[in-house]
Amino acid sequence: MRGFGTPVLAVSLIVLGAVAPVKAQQVKAGDLVITQAWSRATPNGAKTAAGYLTIQNKGTNADRLTGASADVAGKTEIHEMSMSGGVMKMRPLDNGLQIAAGKTVKLAPEGYHLMLEDLKNPLKQGDKISVMLDFEKAGKVQATLDVQGVGAKGPGGEGNMGGKMKMDGHAGMKM
Repeated sequence: MRGFGTPVLAVSLIVLGAVAPVKAQQVKAGDLVITQAWSRATPNGAKTAAGYLTIQNKGTNADRLTGASADVAGKTEIHEMSMSGGVMKMRPLDNGLQIAAGKTVKLAPEGYHLMLEDLKNPLKQGDKISVMLDFEKAGKVQATLDVQGVGAKGPGGEGNMGGKMKMDGHAGMKM
């Protein structure tokens, strides 16, 4: 085992570095902190995608997300998805989305989200999509959606390995 640990450690670090998710940026605007901004890759020909993020209001006054835009989409709306009697319903929030003082609102699959419509190009895993968020009080705030794999369940590829690593010939290597 002597002399074997260092190369295995070096290879492990290289391999782990290659698959470790990149931490999404944090954007501050007034009392708001925006984190975990992401989207999913889309198949060729798809005309819609969704954007997800977390908005924390650290202030003492409510704010409201009133709109959004993205260069990759002809139209961007704030939507709500809900289940009613076993039927999924999705609708735009015409009055925006309130971010109560001292609270956190998460835009996530099967809930609130940004609906990116009339996509100009497919979203590919690894892309970074610039979005402009419009808030009633904080004003215009630019954020970046990190595009994850098609089946991603969260930011940073959470719930999605992307691709599986084949380690043939490395039977003695433990990860």
